[in-house]
Amino acid sequence: MTTISVSNARATLPELLDLVLAGEEVTITRHGRPVAVLVRPDLLAVRRAGRALGQAERLREIIESAHSMPLADAPSISTDRADALVSDVAAGRDGR
Repeated sequence: MTTISVSNARATLPELLDLVLAGEEVTITRHGRPVAVLVRPDLLAVRRAGRALGQAERLREIIESAHSMPLADAPSISTDRADALVSDVAAGRDGR
């Protein structure tokens, strides 16, 4: 992975893009601290997909373990709380 300062990145952007196109990651630093990483879009999509698959697997494990648990006799949340949660989900979908 290449590391370069912001000022050098400004001066060499076309060359940096060639490196990224070739598959290299480029870290841009400001005052010695990493602030950005240049990566190819397809690699970014793969990373995001991997994270989503990991979360889905964890959810599958939770659901699978819940199948063996008995249901409670009484509701675990109030009707008002359930309505609020449903409203939150609906609001999140509207924001897409």
